[in-house]
Amino acid sequence: MQTIGIRDLQTNPATLTKALESKQYTMITKRSNPIGIAVSFDDDILANGLKTSLLIDGYKSGNISLGQLASNLDIPKQKAMHLLDMMGIDCIEYDFKNDMQTLSKFL
Repeated sequence: MQTIGIRDLQTNPATLTKALESKQYTMITKRSNPIGIAVSFDDDILANGLKTSLLIDGYKSGNISLGQLASNLDIPKQKAMHLLDMMGIDCIEYDFKNDMQTLSKFL
């Protein structure tokens, strides 16, 4: 996430424009204190809403898990997986404990 101060925006507003065009979230500060976040506007926000779009971006970038996505959207994992599938985003439900049990049988 990029950070831009109010003073920088006044002297060089293109900094914010470039950040938004590259789909970066941008924190805006006043005297080094955060006062807002700028988010690029796209079709996903129109179709899914801001919260859902931000959470899906977080999932795609690896910042949140499938479980966290489902929990924050207040939907079951299966529904979250279906949502991701409908958007063409690959997802796999992975059970680490089950894999460890399978591996221990071979060892």
